[in-house]
Amino acid sequence: MAEFSIIEQYFKQARLYQNNVVLGICDDSAIVSPPPDHELVICTDTLVDGRHFPTTTAAHAIGWKSVAVNLSDLAAMGAIPHSILLAITLPNIDHAWLKNFSQGIFDCCAPYGVDLIGGDTTQGPHLTISVTALGWVKRGQAITRKGACVGDYIVVSGQLGDAAFGLQHLGHPLQHRLDYPSPRCLLGQQIQGFASSMIDLSDGLIQDLKHILNASQVGARLNLEKLPIDTALQQLPSAQQWQYALAGGDDYELCFTISQNNYQQLIQQKLATPLHIIGCIEEPVGLRLYDQEKQKYLDLNGYQHFA
Repeated sequence: MAEFSIIEQYFKQARLYQNNVVLGICDDSAIVSPPPDHELVICTDTLVDGRHFPTTTAAHAIGWKSVAVNLSDLAAMGAIPHSILLAITLPNIDHAWLKNFSQGIFDCCAPYGVDLIGGDTTQGPHLTISVTALGWVKRGQAITRKGACVGDYIVVSGQLGDAAFGLQHLGHPLQHRLDYPSPRCLLGQQIQGFASSMIDLSDGLIQDLKHILNASQVGARLNLEKLPIDTALQQLPSAQQWQYALAGGDDYELCFTISQNNYQQLIQQKLATPLHIIGCIEEPVGLRLYDQEKQKYLDLNGYQHFA
């Protein structure tokens, strides 16, 4: 089966959501007309079979997650998702797999009004999926990792550690959080104008929060007893709870810093996802961990891409 036949059968879909796509799947490049007074936000992530998802993962879940991890990056900037491009390397042509995979792509795109507008398909020894996501943000309004200020709250959305627990306990209900992460796109847009910095949690809270601290040149206090974790994790010894919640990765929740006054204003809105204050920005530089006012020294680093 030729490359273009695969694209035509499984990935070409009438543009359903975006009316400013001038040219989509059918040419060498896509053409998009940006809205006035907006900036283009672009991100890309690659998923490799056996590295970023178990080889037993259902095709539909792989398709969903390929999109979701990119939309999560857009959410972390407060951007409105627009469209994606897909580059996929296939070891072989499996029609049932392709049908379910492409459906997973479209099912994740649909709630956010995202169109698939281009990409590439080829053959290679390992299943590899790269998605590039495009979004819009009003000029000068993107939330970056730089901007955290002393006195800011550190806030996270949702729960932490679910996906890491699910990976170690395949078949447990929390595996759904591993296979089908929920990008916090609406929440990211609601936070825009309130947060001083933000990041999405892909490699684990302890590692990703340090990116904010390094970019902002500040320190932080994290209160471990405030971490939002599932009841399944609460049954574990504290060290295991912290391992999952701080370093497990694959949460795709938002972590942001915000002044106390702005936080009080933010929570007056009808927010898309529950929020939890887990610490505060302080001096000096460095991340300090506390549990019930007692400082803890944990050797946790988060997900390593070249381990």
